Amino acid sequence: MKINCFIPFQSSEQVKNTIASLKESTLVNKIYLLTDNGCKDRIEDCEIIDIDSLRSSVTIKKIAEKADVEYTLIYTKQADLRLGMFALDRLIQIAKDSNAGLVYADHYQVIGNEKKNSPVIAYQKGSLRDDFNFGSVLIYKTEELKKAVSKMDKEYKFAGIYDLRLKVSQERDLVHINEYLYTEVENDTRKSGEKVFDYVDPKNREVQIEMEFACTEHLKKIGGYLAPQFKEVEFDQSDFEYEASVIIPVRNRIRTIADAIRSVLKQKTNFKFNLIVVDNYSTDGTTEAIDQFATDERLVHIIPQNKELGIGGCWNAGVHNSKCGKFAIQLDSDDVYSDENTLQKIVDAFYEQNCAMVVGSYMLTDFDMNMIPPGIIDHKEWTPENGRNNALRINGLGAPRAFYTPVLREIKVPNTSYGEDYALGLYFSREYQIGRIYDVLYLCRRWDDNSDASLDIVKMNAHNTYKDRIRTWELEARIALNKSK
Repeated sequence: MKINCFIPFQSSEQVKNTIASLKESTLVNKIYLLTDNGCKDRIEDCEIIDIDSLRSSVTIKKIAEKADVEYTLIYTKQADLRLGMFALDRLIQIAKDSNAGLVYADHYQVIGNEKKNSPVIAYQKGSLRDDFNFGSVLIYKTEELKKAVSKMDKEYKFAGIYDLRLKVSQERDLVHINEYLYTEVENDTRKSGEKVFDYVDPKNREVQIEMEFACTEHLKKIGGYLAPQFKEVEFDQSDFEYEASVIIPVRNRIRTIADAIRSVLKQKTNFKFNLIVVDNYSTDGTTEAIDQFATDERLVHIIPQNKELGIGGCWNAGVHNSKCGKFAIQLDSDDVYSDENTLQKIVDAFYEQNCAMVVGSYMLTDFDMNMIPPGIIDHKEWTPENGRNNALRINGLGAPRAFYTPVLREIKVPNTSYGEDYALGLYFSREYQIGRIYDVLYLCRRWDDNSDASLDIVKMNAHNTYKDRIRTWELEARIALNKSK
């Protein structure tokens, strides 16, 4: 078995250590240097290929043309790569034994002067995020790579490598090897909470449009695509005392809960609303802070009997309370509504857009509510025509979120403290239109106590695995729905 290797090339100095590491293996047949800067440095036993970018369809097709041995290695970073002893032998062995279309492995990362473990997660049917972390060493079975490239009928500037792995996954498994087989240098040292909004940064909009198209075509190919046809919502249930309820699950948010409550109680509406705060056994004074507002009859302060509730479970306690209104509207205990018109806009949107769920837009702020980058998050990728398909690719749906209570009571919220809102969005969108409001309705405060401000790799992998599972379940349900039609 032999491997052809394709690595980014900026200068001979930049690639020398990576090339030396690759050449230590007898499996390496040829090394190709991919350059987008016209560099013509000559490297012994290496061939230079001019490309526009590593992630374009044109580049993937050039790689396929040169791929003439059993396996093809694509390295996606410009920093030094150091392979472990017999790492390529192990990668190829697993690739052969599993008949995988692609194999990838756990690895080490060098950040500054520190070497850290960097485990990745198993790929599954719902792993449709274009930012799924495979690490930087991708080994394709060449036959499957070429087959996938032969199906590429659209030229992408940014989504070529994404399109490649989607097409390979249609025929073969993408296999994770949970062994540490190489070391890469990591240059993106931002905290997890700073990376989470990359895909909605306005400067990445052109990239996201391409990714959406590639994912939508993939869904059509595997039977998971849903056409823009939705159930009508009948808002004729009149056994609600309140038209709307804001629901705030909270545990130990003494610094922010009063701000959140005030932003609700100052709302101006032409309908009757209340606020249900589900206090999940706070121990830091949050309970007493909530009680300071007890003189306002609109406040319903719940301490649930069940002590095993996550955020989703607290939502269920609020939604199934007899005081819950016809529409249940989200507010996190860290955050505030942008002005006194938020509730009115949300309820109006339900009726105007005939939807069972509404999602607004929000602005990222610091603790003192000053805007921070990337600023306004409007989730414009959620279009009426294709939003529910694109939702399987992205990692969130926006905020604030609001639900038609009869449907939410039927579905129920997963009893987790991460991803429960995303699961609901996918479930609702399978049958119902999700309404959108592009006005900024919500100030999302980012601070050190946010649940996703700075996650370690184990926690981040657990979160990503769960969201991929949510996508897998939803995708399987949609495929079954299409087959039943």
